[in-house]
Amino acid sequence: MAAELVETMNMVKSFRVSDLQTLLASMGRSKSGLKQDLVGRALRLVQTEYSPELLKNVRQLYESRFPRTSGWLAARRPEGVPVAYSSLSSSPTATSQGTDYLNGVSKQITTTPAAEVKLVPLPFYQTLETLLQPTELIAQNNEKLQDSQCIFELTPNQADQIRNATELRPGIRSIQVVLRICYTDSIGVQEDQYPPNIAVKVNQSYCHVPGYYPSNKPGVEPRRPCRPVNITPWLHLSSITNRVTVTWGNFGKRYSVAVYLVRVFTAADLFSQLKLCSVESAERCRERIQDKLRYDPESEIATTGLRVSLICPLVKMRLGVPSRVLTCAHLQCFDAVFFLQMNEKKPTWTCPVCDKPAPFELLTIDGLLAEILKETSEDIEEIEYLTDGSWLPISDEEKRDRERERSNTPDYPVVDICIPEANGHSPAHSSTSLTGKSGSGSVAGGSGGPGAPGGGAVVDLTLDSSSEEEGGGAGGDSEDTEDSADSPAPKRGRYNYDKDLVTAY
Repeated sequence: MAAELVETMNMVKSFRVSDLQTLLASMGRSKSGLKQDLVGRALRLVQTEYSPELLKNVRQLYESRFPRTSGWLAARRPEGVPVAYSSLSSSPTATSQGTDYLNGVSKQITTTPAAEVKLVPLPFYQTLETLLQPTELIAQNNEKLQDSQCIFELTPNQADQIRNATELRPGIRSIQVVLRICYTDSIGVQEDQYPPNIAVKVNQSYCHVPGYYPSNKPGVEPRRPCRPVNITPWLHLSSITNRVTVTWGNFGKRYSVAVYLVRVFTAADLFSQLKLCSVESAERCRERIQDKLRYDPESEIATTGLRVSLICPLVKMRLGVPSRVLTCAHLQCFDAVFFLQMNEKKPTWTCPVCDKPAPFELLTIDGLLAEILKETSEDIEEIEYLTDGSWLPISDEEKRDRERERSNTPDYPVVDICIPEANGHSPAHSSTSLTGKSGSGSVAGGSGGPGAPGGGAVVDLTLDSSSEEEGGGAGGDSEDTEDSADSPAPKRGRYNYDKDLVTAY
């Protein structure tokens, strides 16, 4: 009786505020106050009015928070304490006898199953069996670094599958046991997401967790690829129990962990599936082109052709297997082989043309462009689709001609700023000379100046005003010449001009 009372009190200490309020309300007690007040009130209730009804309510609330079906265990569980195996394991489920508690929290089970969490399917991984359903990691204390353990056993059939699997490369088998981690969220499917400070230890040996991608852009932090963690090399391929310890950073976000038996595909395997199941016929591609080029009376711009490059935007080489995504609006293709190889090394699944999501399920091979690549020579790098679905090759010479047409600018007449009439202004508006004197003789290229009529003369700005008057004043009036002769000549020098500036219209 005393042991049962202590166990019940420890259960109450692990309750949240909502659990304490539910317990007190069911027993007719006040549920207002802070958590410490609610805990004290509930403990006094257990000590003074211990009854089967109260025990039933406490156990129901406790089991609703800590179900017994979880396969994740506390890292600090001492040896000899019964454990709860995964529901898919062949080992029996531990009973509640001998259950130990630490700070009011059960050490037998530390997490709750996140049955509603669904992980996104991965093209390079085919799930064969689920060894552990998505299960939430729950912190045991206020420390930032937490440890959680899982134990499971492989059946003889599963061990044989792994043992007899082919090798993709030395040490890497096509059948693997992988660990996947994601956010605990029941809305939609979840992508793999590692918690901070993650480390995975399998049977007392740390396994490799993908590191960070180096960033070539300044100011951009390196990004870590969150991929399934292969724990196969460290497992016991027998009836011996396997133990997995996950170390993770507790910084307020919730994470769930799952273990799967999967078949791993290569880029060549996915390419074979693509050729077998997802090829768009040439007739369907022509219909798509005609739909894009169909005349729209409400549009002010009529499109008569669409250009498509035969160079892959990923590797800047001629397309081998043209492919695109069904949901993309463009007709430009990229090479399927290079696209799959790049996503095998660094999975992004993003269209290289428009940067929109490009999942493998929506990838297709363009049958029309595949035929065009066979019919055209290597020197053809671009084609143009026409409104009827036909196409025309664009040679390098035609491309250069079109680029030249776009780059050429209209020819405009060259205007001599020394001739005011050529700029649409009368001499009265441009009669200021370099020496500050008025008159047509001081303006180079005037009507009476040397040279053909309307032609501009070259002005040497290094000469003084006296030499200009001698050479350029022949066509001026005599009065102007006399005035120029009477006025004192400025000092000879390269930069000693009057304050007045030449007006350029």
